[in-house]
Amino acid sequence: MSSNSDHLGHSNRPLSTKSISRLGGLTNENYVLTADDLKYVLRLPGIGTSEYISRSDEYTAALVTAKIGVNVPVLFFDEKSGLQLASFMPGTTLSEEGFKDKGSIARAADTFRRLHTSNEKFASEFNVFAMISRYLEVIESKKIAVPDGYKEALAKSDSIKEGLARHPNPLVPCHCDPLAENFIDTGARVYLIDWEYAGNNDPMWDLADLVVEANFETWQQDHLLFSYFNGNVPVVQKSRMMMYRALCDLLWTLWGMIQFANKNPADDFWAYATMRLQRYQKLIATKEFDQALLAL
Repeated sequence: MSSNSDHLGHSNRPLSTKSISRLGGLTNENYVLTADDLKYVLRLPGIGTSEYISRSDEYTAALVTAKIGVNVPVLFFDEKSGLQLASFMPGTTLSEEGFKDKGSIARAADTFRRLHTSNEKFASEFNVFAMISRYLEVIESKKIAVPDGYKEALAKSDSIKEGLARHPNPLVPCHCDPLAENFIDTGARVYLIDWEYAGNNDPMWDLADLVVEANFETWQQDHLLFSYFNGNVPVVQKSRMMMYRALCDLLWTLWGMIQFANKNPADDFWAYATMRLQRYQKLIATKEFDQALLAL
């Protein structure tokens, strides 16, 4: 068990909890605790998450990112169970609607850039193709089938893998699961929370996954790239981001199937998985995608 309770600002006496309120979450249970006039966020890991998440690796990532100021302070973390207590960060939890503001997009790009250029390293690597294989093994162990067309879709990803391998980016610390709701915007800067899937990865994955998860329109995607690259967007990086937009859906289709198998009640995960597969199939069939692949 690991903890870092010095930040609590208390001795070893128990906190006087005044209120508890539930926050959202697709797999975990999250609560805001008010104690001694301070606020904290308690995260209870969801059932079955240990099958595909390394809590020890997450703890390393959470500490590193808190140190460089892109994550909130971590006050306690149990590396075995994944139980976590963190500081509550006042600000706006972003959403699809929140990311229609150019300022929020620019601040998120700055957070990504500070993370990616921090010269830090995480404990593990996030490799989308290795993760697809791993998730397929989990799904097979649960005796469920992938959606119709998934195997054919996976076979078509070979050309993406070859294209990305031509001029690979250096691996840097990445969040790897930048849902809109994982961003807290204070107006001065954006913080990223929930580092469960974090790993050393191609930085373009983070930008691509945000575009997918927050359902960015073209102008939002362009502004994210413009802000991240300070106005000078390399064509090859924009192309890499499009490849990862496709691969995000290919991977998270399987994540949805695992939630479906685990009977996670937070959403209709069969519909979630099939939607993501269909979106992958639609994107790779476009002329724009073919042009991006040729540009690699």
